Amino acid sequence: MRTTDDTPAWARQLHIAFESGASGQFVVHGNVSDRMPLGKRLVTVEHYIRDELLQDFGVVFMYDLGNGLAVVRGGELLADWVPSALRNLPQGPLEAFRFISKYLRYLANLAALRTHKPVTVAVILCSAGQILPSDGEGFEHGAITAVVREWGSGDQFSRLPFASLLIVDNLTDLEPLIAFAPHVAAVQIPLPSAAELLSVLRILRERFTATIPESLDLRELAASMTGVSARTLEQLTKVRAYNRQVLEPRELGAVKKELVEHDAPGLVEFMQSARTLADYHGQEALKRWLRQDIELWQRNDLRALPMGYLLCGPVGTGKTFLVECLAGEVGVPIVKLKNFREKWIGSSEGNLERVFRLARALGRCIVFVDEADQALGRRDSGTGDGGLSGRLYSMIAQEMSDSRNRGKVMWVLASSRPDLIEVDLKRPGRLDLKIPILPTSSRAESAHLVSTVAHRYGLTISAEDLSQVETLPKLLTPGAAEAIVVKVYRLVRTEGIAAEAAARQCLASYQSPVQPDVMESQIRLAIREATDLSFVPEFFHGFGEEAKR
Repeated sequence: MRTTDDTPAWARQLHIAFESGASGQFVVHGNVSDRMPLGKRLVTVEHYIRDELLQDFGVVFMYDLGNGLAVVRGGELLADWVPSALRNLPQGPLEAFRFISKYLRYLANLAALRTHKPVTVAVILCSAGQILPSDGEGFEHGAITAVVREWGSGDQFSRLPFASLLIVDNLTDLEPLIAFAPHVAAVQIPLPSAAELLSVLRILRERFTATIPESLDLRELAASMTGVSARTLEQLTKVRAYNRQVLEPRELGAVKKELVEHDAPGLVEFMQSARTLADYHGQEALKRWLRQDIELWQRNDLRALPMGYLLCGPVGTGKTFLVECLAGEVGVPIVKLKNFREKWIGSSEGNLERVFRLARALGRCIVFVDEADQALGRRDSGTGDGGLSGRLYSMIAQEMSDSRNRGKVMWVLASSRPDLIEVDLKRPGRLDLKIPILPTSSRAESAHLVSTVAHRYGLTISAEDLSQVETLPKLLTPGAAEAIVVKVYRLVRTEGIAAEAAARQCLASYQSPVQPDVMESQIRLAIREATDLSFVPEFFHGFGEEAKR
């Protein structure tokens, strides 16, 4: 396999494994549908492997279900074996693979006689997950699996200069007997780095100068676009060029959100927050701790930096808001995990693989999982879902504890029922810091919260006067406070009542959206999970003692 100074890291892995003799069979997975720079043009991954990485191979076969078997290089060498071979290439996968095996045995026999210089042969199986799907229901699945496994593990074939490359989107899409076989080298193609995106942008600028003008700093643009595939960036540029639009730096935040969500449709919500911890009300001890973590993160001093946080507390206490403030303070994007579960076998695992690739490619980001007790699955979910929840749980647990992600990917989980999250998912090394997010603990705090929220609606309500209202609840969440303020705003706008009078009127008939016993139960759970009691206001210490009993 040929490499140059510009060869990407994943291709170097292939080169080293093949040239050293460590492996002759490879599963190339990940960002395999992307385009990549080759000279002054963008080519597909399959094109790059065929024409760049394997350019010194004498015979190169390619196979996909749609087009059947093709000989893309070395047809004349194949004709030396059977002159009519090129006219009668088989189209079905089993016949095609048996044809390749017969040719390889012919070469092995020649090699044993030492009468000919060995011919280097490569086979590229495109969309291998469709040929050998993980559910075992593919066309003549067992026979095809046996033939392909023999290419990598058979003694006769292993002595040849022969490489078989299976290209698949997700490792979990492929037959496990091949994907996880000991003789197979699995090589993941990540989303392009900032340096690779810079090469892409330079190629695009030559073609679309009006859309990517010389005044635009390409290095800055490339750095801001990490997490985006080259193909999606190319599509964006072509659409802008067609509409005679210039790519403006001020648009980059919105553009990146659009592109990232395009590459992971329905799986993530991409957010870039303008809020900081200064916007977060109360809990000064917690904010001081978080700012210390942020300082360590920004200085790249990672030894004491948590791998992740667990935010736990009653519904409506502002757990999502705190995540936005944390992300804005450190200046990183948020990847909010959405519904990645699907009914098709292997699809959910493949969706998770895609999310993990995206998070790693962003450089530094927060992966946020809301309602984590429901979203992440359990180690043992019984037989109702065929073991899906257990597999997903295992994948997430492994990714969360991968020390290579420390300082790059920060996991933040939020839940009002942290007791339902698996214990070993909450251990140090995965979620090092467990933070209770609690409601207000006095009427004065509740009044200040309502006054602060009212200010965002253009209403002036005195916190001091409001604290004297007996119907103002002591245990008030930001969500409940906003619901009160919305009612006040409605009265002010529709009946012309003064804001403070409207607030008293609304509080006179106020009923908590969460039942008191549920609220107290969730407070106890949050306190019991707390990593440090300094995060718990003194008023709530009694809740914690009761929980211990």
